Amino acid sequence: MSQTLLSSPLQGFTDYKFRNAFNHFFGGIDTFYSPYIRLNGKMVIKNSYQKDLLLENNSELEVIPQIITNDAEEFLFVSKYVRALGYKELNWNLGCPYPMVTKRGMGSGLISDAEKINSILHKVHNESDILVSMKMRMGYENPEEILGVLPILDTYPLKNIAIHARIGKQLYKGGTDLEAFQKCLDNSKHKMYYNGDITSVVAFHKLQERFPSIDHWMIGRGLIGDPFLPSMIKADTTEYPKERFDVFREFHDRIYQEYDAALSGPTPIKMKMLGFWEFFSQSFSNPQKTYKKIKKANSPKNYGVAVREIFKEAKNS
Repeated sequence: MSQTLLSSPLQGFTDYKFRNAFNHFFGGIDTFYSPYIRLNGKMVIKNSYQKDLLLENNSELEVIPQIITNDAEEFLFVSKYVRALGYKELNWNLGCPYPMVTKRGMGSGLISDAEKINSILHKVHNESDILVSMKMRMGYENPEEILGVLPILDTYPLKNIAIHARIGKQLYKGGTDLEAFQKCLDNSKHKMYYNGDITSVVAFHKLQERFPSIDHWMIGRGLIGDPFLPSMIKADTTEYPKERFDVFREFHDRIYQEYDAALSGPTPIKMKMLGFWEFFSQSFSNPQKTYKKIKKANSPKNYGVAVREIFKEAKNS
């Protein structure tokens, strides 16, 4: 069975600049999901969302737009917008675990409201020709919540349901709940994608053995922590390429330059790259020391020095 790898959307990270650079230097991802569009009641698509979805900014990528909402009118508005751009599918985020989202009854905070999910899907399927797919957790408070929604989802022609095998209030702490994910498989007729803790080729193989019926796998944080992971999974190898850190360095330099050109001043680019290095540091032998070095770099010049040192050390070790 051929395996399809998908990039799970991460707000603040997986925009078109990152996606294009990732695809160029590493490859291995079949489809990228864009970070979610959020309207907050205003029927306006922010410039950053518009740029992110422009076809010319994604010409070499397979991209699926995503929305986070608990409002059918917002859903319809965004579906018409992405259809006009040429996209055929819109992914609905019922997975985001962050309290500022879930407290407003969105993301994983909406999973317990099966009635509302039903009414939104009903309206969208009646008034739009967009193909809908879902990105979910198994609940916010407990993994049983999704079991109340799956029978409703079964009544709609959804393309697929991608499930992150955690609950919302866990955020990213603690392990995934594979038993609860199995229950989802047993209680839905829809095609399921697996998401959660695919951080190595070995971890991937274990999940493959555990869920032989799954052939679509979504990688989120693992893809930023180890950008070679998708191509290594595809090649079925645990061996990194010889020029691993040269390629990583080129990738880093490209996204740094692009974000530096788009952001104003040294503080925003420092914060942007600090976010990336929280994940990047996982690829180095001493993640804490690596991250600390970046954190301490208090100017673009010092940042450049820290990056050079980190990669030089990695290549020589």
